[in-house]
Amino acid sequence: MATTVITTAPGAADPLVSHAAPGIVEALPAYGFTTAAYVVAAVLFILSLGGLSGQESAKRAIWYGIAGMALAVVATLIGPGSGNWLISLAMIAIGGAGGYVLATRVQMTDMPQLVAAMHSLVGLAAVFIGLNAQIELGRVVRARLNGVADAFHGFAAVLAHKTPAELAMLKVEVALGVFIGAVTFTGSIVAYGKLSGKIDGKPKKVRGGHMTNLGAALAALLFTVLYVTGIGPALLWLILILLIAGFIGWSLIMGIGGADMPVVVSMLNSYSGWAAAMIGFTLSNDLLIVTGALVGSSGAILSYIMCKAMNRSFVSVILGGFGGETGPAMEIEGEQIAIDADGVAQALNEADSVVIVPGYGMAVAQAQQSVSELTRKLRAAGKSVRFAIHPVAGRLPGHMNVLLAEAKVPYDIVLEMDEINDDFPDTDVVIVIGSNDIVNPAAQDDPNSPIAGMPVLEVWKAKNVFVSKRGQGTGYSGIENPLFFKDNTRMFYGDAKKSVDALLPLID
Repeated sequence: MATTVITTAPGAADPLVSHAAPGIVEALPAYGFTTAAYVVAAVLFILSLGGLSGQESAKRAIWYGIAGMALAVVATLIGPGSGNWLISLAMIAIGGAGGYVLATRVQMTDMPQLVAAMHSLVGLAAVFIGLNAQIELGRVVRARLNGVADAFHGFAAVLAHKTPAELAMLKVEVALGVFIGAVTFTGSIVAYGKLSGKIDGKPKKVRGGHMTNLGAALAALLFTVLYVTGIGPALLWLILILLIAGFIGWSLIMGIGGADMPVVVSMLNSYSGWAAAMIGFTLSNDLLIVTGALVGSSGAILSYIMCKAMNRSFVSVILGGFGGETGPAMEIEGEQIAIDADGVAQALNEADSVVIVPGYGMAVAQAQQSVSELTRKLRAAGKSVRFAIHPVAGRLPGHMNVLLAEAKVPYDIVLEMDEINDDFPDTDVVIVIGSNDIVNPAAQDDPNSPIAGMPVLEVWKAKNVFVSKRGQGTGYSGIENPLFFKDNTRMFYGDAKKSVDALLPLID
């Protein structure tokens, strides 16, 4: 490991000489290997990200990502500045064991909250690295000011070589990393609580709303200026930035309604990417910078696309506080009429075209295999069967696509909202399985609805609509659905898997 020694002349305020200990020349090949490995890993990550955009290439893309991460870890462990092997290997073992347990035990229904929890870990890592960077920086600065000869190792040795301008830039990176990391951490914890049902999914704004958040952000900016300019106790300013950012993350996500949680997950994914990029700048790690920028930008783009799909303002998503009611909801007339499996099967046997709309209820009931079998039987009978996927179906972007791919549903019959919405008037039967907001006509008819203006699947235009639902509740978001009361809609109550299984022997 290279060692940097700081020496000062008598009476000098700053070090006059910095030199590397013998052996740094031997470390140069390691730098070359690490740089090359990081380039290859970055290419693999880009290929992985690109491949995940399609179902057919997703499996190959995952292996690209695995290979890239394995290469990055190995290059980091054997590269310049490596050490603490026992701790490193112990952390890898603990992390690997935890990942294995999660991969084998977590159900698809729990994936949204698992993703939110993973985002919180990235934010927490950014906070810890930022605080550690400041502690190391304090040691170096104190040694310079006191004119005490000291030997620095690892990250402190890197700091000892930096000029005052570079140290000022480092402080900016540290402050941003801590701020974004803390927002990501607390925001992800709240998102996890809402997705898992441990926190009420309804939006709850802090007193003062956006003005409170704006005041907190301005305070964080003030402390950032004090921290970067070196006025006062630097570590105290950084801790205050951390606490304020944690509050902002908590208040932002608490102010978002359950109907909009898929966007929140995507947004937090973007935050975690930028936090990782800030870590990369702090540690001068090129791969972290590239990877963080990829995750941050792709998450932001996905959030923007989802906002357009929900007719939301991207700025309002970032600021939080959307998804709440704006006035009294429109009164709904009529009643929900139930139907049994025989009635649904008769309509399916007489139909020529069928569209299935999956939602989170299908994931909860783990009904995807039964739905796949129903699809196979209907297609074998010569009927046209397609799936309609809304951009925010489920509680995670792409949630339904993954479930259907797992159940071996053919890719070519799984269509996005824009591809299929105009076909509903010519559809004989629509089966809605566990969906609420994405098929809610109130988005078009009720300007006071929390989802007013959101593009939805216009299933009510079909000849017959059957809604598979556990009961008469309003669902996760708490929004009533007028679709359930329409004349051409029948409620197929019960567990989605049991309901679909009851249909299978009745299909001719």
